[in-house]
Amino acid sequence: MSSFAPDSIVLNRKLPLWYQVSQSLRASILGRSPGDPLRLPTEEQLAGHYGVSVLTMRQALKELEGEGLISRHRRRGTFIEPSARRGTPVRLLGSVDAIVAQQSGMTSELLEQGRVPVPVDLAEYFPDLTEVAAYHRLRSDEKTGEPTNHARNYVRPELAPYIEREDLARWPMTKVLRDVVGADISRITDTVEARLADPETARLLQVPLLSPILHYTGITYDADGRPLDVAVIHYRGDRFSFTVTLEAT
Repeated sequence: MSSFAPDSIVLNRKLPLWYQVSQSLRASILGRSPGDPLRLPTEEQLAGHYGVSVLTMRQALKELEGEGLISRHRRRGTFIEPSARRGTPVRLLGSVDAIVAQQSGMTSELLEQGRVPVPVDLAEYFPDLTEVAAYHRLRSDEKTGEPTNHARNYVRPELAPYIEREDLARWPMTKVLRDVVGADISRITDTVEARLADPETARLLQVPLLSPILHYTGITYDADGRPLDVAVIHYRGDRFSFTVTLEAT
């Protein structure tokens, strides 16, 4: 029986290894294709794939099992739960893979794409540009079809020719930029605010006007400190929570 093949990751030794591995594997699971195998490789094989100890791998798998994304069976192996609920709370410890995991695991409909003038409130991030490539997507729960968030990404125009509609339907923009376009992402700065649903958000997310939402802004920077993408996402307040953990150094 063939096994599911997770993506690779470059580990940051300043962050807990089990956490980075769990988030990378979580993103791979939630971004998998429908025909991918449900059986995971053995603990030893996964540990070798990520370059960590079996003990670290076991802790990462325990985290995913607690989320209901995988089930473990003695002698049979570890399997992805095909009906696992998406949109679970996300704990962010500063890993790019955590951001990918946060945005994964939903069906995505591309509502609009094209060149637009740089929005006034984002001009500070694109001081050398007059236009950016804009993508507007609606994401829904895979199981129920319920809208969960809608996202606008404003990307440097020279990257647009490498961004395919099919990739955006499967993966979050962060993963597309890193793994498809090949952008050298150095960091992502997140801001999450509580807001009230405006008419467009209420319509798209099927919630009452002025109901609570989470307004997320994420700026993705390359190795030279230049913003590549600004993501503005509106999450349903009744479906998402964000917890940020700061590790003492």
